Amino acid sequence: MPLSTKSLRNPALAPLLLSPILITLYGCTPGPKVDEVANTAEKTMVTFGDAMVVTANPIATSVGEEILRAGGSAVDAAVAIESILSLVEPQSSGLGGGGFMVYYHAADQSIEVYDGREKAPLGAHSDMFLQEDGTRYGYLEAKNSGLSIGVPGMVSMLDLAHSDRGRLPWGDLLEPAKRLATEGFIPSPRLRSFFEKYGMRLIPTTLEQGPLDAYQYFFDDNGTMKDRIVNIEYADTLDIIAKDPKAFYRGPLAEAMVSAAAHSPRAGTLSLDDLASYSARKLEPLCMDYRELTLCGPPPPSSWVAVGMTLGMLEATNFPTGDEMTDWAMFTEAQRLAYADRDFYVADDDAVAVPLSGMLNRDYLAQRAALISPDGAAEKVLEGDPWAFDVERTAALPGRDTTIDYAGTTHFVVVDKWGNAVSMTATVESIFGSTRMAGGMFLNNELTDFAKEPRDADGVLVANHPAPGKRPRSSMSPTIALNSDGSFNMATGSPGGNSIIAYTLKTLVGVIDWELTPQEAVNLPNVVARGDTVRVESARASAEMLESMRAFGFQIKESAGENSGLSVILRHDDGSLEGGVDPRREGTIATITPEP
Repeated sequence: MPLSTKSLRNPALAPLLLSPILITLYGCTPGPKVDEVANTAEKTMVTFGDAMVVTANPIATSVGEEILRAGGSAVDAAVAIESILSLVEPQSSGLGGGGFMVYYHAADQSIEVYDGREKAPLGAHSDMFLQEDGTRYGYLEAKNSGLSIGVPGMVSMLDLAHSDRGRLPWGDLLEPAKRLATEGFIPSPRLRSFFEKYGMRLIPTTLEQGPLDAYQYFFDDNGTMKDRIVNIEYADTLDIIAKDPKAFYRGPLAEAMVSAAAHSPRAGTLSLDDLASYSARKLEPLCMDYRELTLCGPPPPSSWVAVGMTLGMLEATNFPTGDEMTDWAMFTEAQRLAYADRDFYVADDDAVAVPLSGMLNRDYLAQRAALISPDGAAEKVLEGDPWAFDVERTAALPGRDTTIDYAGTTHFVVVDKWGNAVSMTATVESIFGSTRMAGGMFLNNELTDFAKEPRDADGVLVANHPAPGKRPRSSMSPTIALNSDGSFNMATGSPGGNSIIAYTLKTLVGVIDWELTPQEAVNLPNVVARGDTVRVESARASAEMLESMRAFGFQIKESAGENSGLSVILRHDDGSLEGGVDPRREGTIATITPEP
């Protein structure tokens, strides 16, 4: 068994399994009170409780905890958490972006999906990121532009979920973020690190590059990053939507967003009509039986189908084998096969045909799994033909995709005292989104999640090409697992661009197949196998693992660090909850137990 629980707790493996500092949160805004438990090589963090919050930011975790203590539901906590993250973690997500929420309702053991994915304006078209001479804008030019801004879906999604499953008044949930925006917050080390690492390349610093919103927000007149950031505009935005969340999509806020998108250079086409016509969706989940569990996530434009496919392929083999290195090889090959299909077929299924039932068909997955050889890695992996196994088969095939989705995303999980659970991934796409601001919010650059080139070498439109009103494909894959009796088992997910699929899979396989704790699974090295190159987090992988994977035939690219931000909650048979949080970010866990 790969990296058994027994071996994980061996001090000799400490370099592979460094645990994060446990921070138990009691306070609320503007800053949490913390009780730090020192990390040791011998100790793996284990956190139990009857209700739980896990996020990538300690202030957000603290606020989520306070909402649960006040009698709020998991959805109530999610609303408050995301309004805080929009302020303190603007490099990752916010009200100017979108996301997916997977919700488990304990009373009737149902799973619901809330889709807040951004949509392209009606003025969008397939060649929108091509210049007059036919060449494509460079990534930063496209990202830091009005062209990249999609209609934000976050507020509509949270409003929809709260209308269905909220317990506390909507406006009360925004108060902590409003107070923090007014009083100001100290930028976290991770937020500061982006500027320390990339300097001023992240944001426009001259009007020729674009509006100076971001620069003026973070830096003072001397060009020094501010020690405390106050955001009165964001507090005013929260005031507006506290009274009516639909006011986000009309009136002064909508006008400000349209104005920001229309600003030169590289003006976009976002309009008041685009905003007024947007509505988040409540969808049926995609689900896949795996072992004794049922795992569920969002349908397209999410890429969760690739999570289900990978697990289905592994179940069609003798995985887990009991041999650590063989298991890593099989896990990696299954990823490669799932990514190949995902990259070719998955897009907004309101706009293009996606062979979902074929991609999750057991016979098809067995056919794909047969390509996993015990003798070595495939030299090249191509997409299969799931349409042959799909009841809505079509003869039309898209072109070969070149989409690159970047890592400006967050993930959190919540379980409340009634047993309801939220697994939610939220994003503004890349770091600080478009870098354009309105109402104190960073507006997303989600439209760069469309294909890098709208057509392949033969001139055929790829599935994920830009189009009016279309949702760009997303890698976000929030997941909830259920036991065979329908009760909640586990919630997991991660940020990380197209690597989200791999990160999420690692925790599922780690807990379900390798019998690890959530924290142990999170701490495992990240292995991302999209295409012919396999990226391995060398700081956490053993020399034996790297050598074995190279010997198997993988083209290994050692990664010095990974952008995962996993948050996990597992429910044990006795009803207690155990959390895991990613040490690669600033995540924390809050636990709530009944009063004695």
